[in-house]
Amino acid sequence: MGANMSGNLSYSSSLSRPRLGDIPESCVASILMNLDPLDICKLARLNRAFRGASSADFIWESKLPSNYRFIADKLFNDDDNDDVTTTKTNNLTKKDLYGRLCSPNLFDGGKKEIWLDKSSGGLCVSISSKSLSITGIDDRRYWSHISTDESRFHTMAYLQQIWWLEVDGEFEFQFPTGTYSLFFRLHLGKPSKRLGRRVCNSDHIHGWDKKPVRFQLTTSDGQQAVSQCFLDNPGNWVQCHVADFVVENPDISTKVKFSLTQIDCTHTKGGLCVDSVLICPSSMERNFR
Repeated sequence: MGANMSGNLSYSSSLSRPRLGDIPESCVASILMNLDPLDICKLARLNRAFRGASSADFIWESKLPSNYRFIADKLFNDDDNDDVTTTKTNNLTKKDLYGRLCSPNLFDGGKKEIWLDKSSGGLCVSISSKSLSITGIDDRRYWSHISTDESRFHTMAYLQQIWWLEVDGEFEFQFPTGTYSLFFRLHLGKPSKRLGRRVCNSDHIHGWDKKPVRFQLTTSDGQQAVSQCFLDNPGNWVQCHVADFVVENPDISTKVKFSLTQIDCTHTKGGLCVDSVLICPSSMERNFR
């Protein structure tokens, strides 16, 4: 009889012990709000309470940039019918909107791309070479456009030879508050595929060891920066860091102007691929080095 009573007490004790599934969904949601998006998605697989809590709008709205409505309108807005598209984005849950914004989103005729970093929610922008102003780009003696699977835009500008190198661009956007880094994605040599293997033609590479390339950045609120470097490391893509800029007000558009020049006309230079310009949060800079 004593053994039965002991067994019953043990069974009763195990029933009264709280389990993970007993935590109220609202409490789970409050915990998840303090985690990174990737951790939230991992914990959503634990049980029904975590799965339900992980879809709460207030969790994912805290992960979105403060001006996410502007970004969504910029990317998904239909100019012919603003109301219809706005209704579409408004009907999305914040989790679904976060997912859409984390996917690469082309705009401006496919010449620019915006996405949010899945881990941090940081805004990233890539600008195709076709959206840049390149001196002599229409003269086939100097430049050509090459189709490639090594670019997110599937095309890049290739310089055969020129005396005056000048590449200019600008981008205006309501950036979320933060510090941003701007890079030119460059490659010495002409990459291609031969028998399924990557090869690099270096025949046109010359002139880059004589003078450095000069980079410049200015913003509409008066920030300015100049940097320079010698181009080397042929056969590899290089993210050349131009400069950083700071955004303090996400509700005001910031226009960023940038350039790459090598205008010493005492020598020619060639064999350079210009793929794109990248703007990303400075905290992510190491990811693109």
